[in-house]
Amino acid sequence: MNDSLEFENFVRQHQDMVFGMAVRMLADPSEAEDITQTVFLKAYERFDALRRSPAVAGWLRTVTTNLCLNHLTRFRARWSLFSQRRSSEEGHSWSYEDTLVARDDPSEDLARAERYARLERGIRRLPPHQRVPIVLYHFEERSYLEIAEALGVSVGKIKTDIHRGRLALRKLIGEDR
Repeated sequence: MNDSLEFENFVRQHQDMVFGMAVRMLADPSEAEDITQTVFLKAYERFDALRRSPAVAGWLRTVTTNLCLNHLTRFRARWSLFSQRRSSEEGHSWSYEDTLVARDDPSEDLARAERYARLERGIRRLPPHQRVPIVLYHFEERSYLEIAEALGVSVGKIKTDIHRGRLALRKLIGEDR
């Protein structure tokens, strides 16, 4: 198989993971598409090393996370000039587990899919300072310390943002019914 076909298969194999992660972090599909393209451009530059690496998924997640964080930092800097900040709203706590467990009953599968869709819509509506830590913590299973270091803030701020984000997300999911 030639290199271009092998890279095309590589992209097909990993594009959903990369795009899904980017759209969760950025809450904007068009921006996520741009990030996804950039991730795969970087992967193409290193394809000889990546093609047989067992750590390729981790590398793709790291590059995606870093590009999204860089994008959000630039976005935040632009908007801070205009002093436009969103405030979080209070609600109740929630858990991802009930949205991710497969069931044998098709009606339960449909209900689970609907809950997951509401969750995704809710995550996209969160402000970046809450959405990004929630995605990194729950979907990428990063520790509070890892998230704080990546974002350049204190662990306490990360805990607060995740807690407030969960509360806001609970309210957003309830409004989406």
